[in-house]
Amino acid sequence: MAHSNPQLEIYADDVKCSHGSTTGQLDENALFYLRSRGIDVRTAQLLLISGFAKEVMETITNTNIDTFYR
Repeated sequence: MAHSNPQLEIYADDVKCSHGSTTGQLDENALFYLRSRGIDVRTAQLLLISGFAKEVMETITNTNIDTFYR
C-alpha cells in the first residue's frame, strides 16, 4: 500500500499551477514471471518497484535533487 500526497510549494503570485498523482498495481504477469524463476514474492515486488523508481530517477537532471534522493 502506498500513500500518495502530491504537494506544490509556490513562491510567486503570478503563476497557475496544478498537480496530480497516479497509482496502480504491480503487473501480475511480471510477478508471475519472476516467481516462476524461483524469486520469492517480496523480492519480486521489490525488483519491479526498484525498476520503476530507477526509470524515474534517470530522468532527473538537477544534480542537487539527484544527490538528495540517491
